[in-house]
Amino acid sequence: MRTTEGCPGPAPGSRPDAAVIWRNRALRLLDHVQLPIAVCEFGGRILIVNRAMAAEFGLLPGQLRDRRILEFFTLGDSATLQTLTEAVRLHRRSRYPAKVSWTPVGGRERHGEMAVELVADTPEQTPSLLLSLRAAEPPAPTGEDPPGGPRPEVSPVEARILAAAARGDTTAQIAREIGVTTDGVNYHLARLSRRWRVPNRTALVARAYATGVLAAGAWPPRPA
Repeated sequence: MRTTEGCPGPAPGSRPDAAVIWRNRALRLLDHVQLPIAVCEFGGRILIVNRAMAAEFGLLPGQLRDRRILEFFTLGDSATLQTLTEAVRLHRRSRYPAKVSWTPVGGRERHGEMAVELVADTPEQTPSLLLSLRAAEPPAPTGEDPPGGPRPEVSPVEARILAAAARGDTTAQIAREIGVTTDGVNYHLARLSRRWRVPNRTALVARAYATGVLAAGAWPPRPA
């Protein structure tokens, strides 16, 4: 039997598993779709993303797998999670729109709609989430500030992270308080740094006070 690089080749007459073949075909097809698409567990762990979705953050698809989708997107309405949970409880399988915001690599915060479809083989099975993203506006050119300077608007989660950072909390302490992973905290801090063009956490806190994101004269620090 012939070998390649020391590994035995397939046995004569053997055939690759049909499920593996179709999975690979599906992944190749998704990579040709220009619409950003992801498949997640109901808890939010990313299973599959296509190149268009990964490219929003300057990453390869494999670098997003096993991360949490809410590390990359901020929900515009927290009631969306309640709606999805209720849909699962009632075994509904439909499409649900969710307003989201995110910061692409080298760009500024964008807004759009994430279509969330609950998919499962049986009504009783916990569904997976099929996500497709549509931006509300074209990407902003990088390297230029909008009129009036960078926008000071932040999400509620980002404001809480900034307040905790102003108290001097560590990344792990912030993650426990906010209820996200340490990677999620670092992601929010990194995109705020890109948006406000500051080099570190100290400058972020200073900018948050200067722009009124954190309440002046309040201790412990809190969002304005």
